[in-house]
Amino acid sequence: MSHPLPQRKLRVGVTLYVRPGPQSIWENGIFQNCAFLVQLFNQSPAVERAVLVLDGQTDQVNDAMMMGDLGIDMIGLEQAMETLDVVIEMSAQLNEDWVRRFRERGGRYAWMRVGNDYVIDVERAIFDKPHGGLCSDKPYDAVWTLPEYLRSCKDYFGLTARAPVHIVPHLWTPLFFAKGIATLPSHLSYGYQPGKPRWRVCSFEPNVCMVKTSLLPMLACEEAYRAQPEFLEHLSVCNTLHLKEHLKFSQFARSLDVVNHGLASFEGRFAVYEFMANYGDCIISHHWENGQNYLYYEALYGAYPLIHNSEFIKDYGYYYPEFDSFAGGQAVLQAFATHDAQLEDYRRHAQTLLRTLDVSLPENIEIYTRRLLDLYSN
Repeated sequence: MSHPLPQRKLRVGVTLYVRPGPQSIWENGIFQNCAFLVQLFNQSPAVERAVLVLDGQTDQVNDAMMMGDLGIDMIGLEQAMETLDVVIEMSAQLNEDWVRRFRERGGRYAWMRVGNDYVIDVERAIFDKPHGGLCSDKPYDAVWTLPEYLRSCKDYFGLTARAPVHIVPHLWTPLFFAKGIATLPSHLSYGYQPGKPRWRVCSFEPNVCMVKTSLLPMLACEEAYRAQPEFLEHLSVCNTLHLKEHLKFSQFARSLDVVNHGLASFEGRFAVYEFMANYGDCIISHHWENGQNYLYYEALYGAYPLIHNSEFIKDYGYYYPEFDSFAGGQAVLQAFATHDAQLEDYRRHAQTLLRTLDVSLPENIEIYTRRLLDLYSN
């Protein structure tokens, strides 16, 4: 059934999953992403109003979600059914019957995919892990995803959803991150401090899926340490408490000098601003088919040396290619040798990248607006 474009500005909702009890904005990037998308649409000339659609009670959004003073409205499913023209499924996956009813009354339904679901779903099936989202018979008008998933996920998304796939820009602003930094005690600050004789190196990969793990960052740090041991004060490998007892991981760790010489520790999960303000000078990162991450932007926002293999930000931070831990180690040492001297240039250059991600950037608003209006041209 075809419904024409309403002869007025559109009312748009982005789904947000809330659960009872504590829920933090830092659990994953998707919560921030939902808010950024709503903020962008509220600046679109084609949009009357953009809101978050909660699959749950609106009073369940607790303070840790930092949504309070953003001026973003939140509505429930009933109100969404009655008032919205377009719903973008992002954090909460809505019930199939709800989606069918919404489209029957003229609504458009798009799916915004912001994870490497191809790899995640393969792992969940092969290793008998609990499933995340299931492929469904929900009728989608389009799938939107990010450039980082063009190679690995585009066909997986399009064929299973039976909908056209469109690439949209990655969005980030320091909005939430700056709120987090503001909670630090007065004796701590987030941001690179020059003049250290040795560096405290950190890895923040989540280690819950193959796309972002700590093994390459550990190898790159090891490479740098073997070449120039005096550069390293400590290596903190976050998000690894669940791996410490794993025989293969502990054997791997014990093959490294940084571990055997007592310079490495394996830590839990922390907000980047909190951990770096206390314990860090440098971040080493690695991705596999997941090259657009808020971690990069958070590191660059603080002008920390970011050693990474993301081809999307090759010209920022200190780049090494693919799985080349030797080049990763060289990049660490290059950063150690030059970062203090070029800090202001590095900081300025980083800002040029961060501006391209902004929800207020006219080009970003234009692309998302075009995709929104495309939902009516099928």
